[in-house]
Amino acid sequence: MGEGTSRKSSKREKNNPGGNAGKNPGPGSLGARLRTYFLAGILVTAPITITLYAAWIFVAFVDGKVTPLIPESYNPSTYLPFDIPGLGLVVMAVVLILIGWLTAGFLGRLFLRISERILRRMPVISGMYSAIKQIFETVLKKQSNAFREAVLVEYPRRGVWAIAFITGRTKGEVQSLIEEEVINVFLPTTPNPTSGFLLFVPRKDIIHLSMTVEEAIKMVISGGIVTPPDRRPKAEQKIARASATTYEDIDILREKDRTPVLVTKKK
Repeated sequence: MGEGTSRKSSKREKNNPGGNAGKNPGPGSLGARLRTYFLAGILVTAPITITLYAAWIFVAFVDGKVTPLIPESYNPSTYLPFDIPGLGLVVMAVVLILIGWLTAGFLGRLFLRISERILRRMPVISGMYSAIKQIFETVLKKQSNAFREAVLVEYPRRGVWAIAFITGRTKGEVQSLIEEEVINVFLPTTPNPTSGFLLFVPRKDIIHLSMTVEEAIKMVISGGIVTPPDRRPKAEQKIARASATTYEDIDILREKDRTPVLVTKKK
């Protein structure tokens, strides 16, 4: 019985001299090292390649729209056997600088006022022009702080939190209709932060974050893959300021004196 078992085991060892080593290569094997190097190469080259490709697409788009407008006698491509990449971008920048310089003078301001009066009298164009102008003045203004601070808000329900950005203090009709002081909060979507929702959140329900606006935007775009480190003091990191616990069997009714009243839900 023992001799038969030993003969069978010896046959298996001859058929598979490496044992299970071929099935599960160790961390130091050649295949594992090649896989690690391959992933490291992707992490290094992918961001650079995608950034350069996006910049090249933008430059080519501007060149394709602006370069044909340049007279042939002033176009260097007429005298050279090749096109100059970025020529249209340079021309557009020079034209914008000249327009800004001209509008700073008396004639430029007069022309701008007349143009705005004409646009504001058009039924549909007037609203569109006013909205676009206000957005650009807010974003491109010197020392612009369109996104002032990154915060946490409860959205889309209690117990679920989302990163948002404070855009200002609520004023006008919206604030006059709400008893509590509310703040304008922009809630971006992932991975495109240019779209989102405008929320009017009570100041007491906002949790301020220590991360910068740039770090919060990177976290939103990456879907949480890129997470900034917590730079708060160790003592503050141990203190929880919010909870995800919800009580689905009760409702909270808000009263004007801000006293919460718990009411059992109807089943």
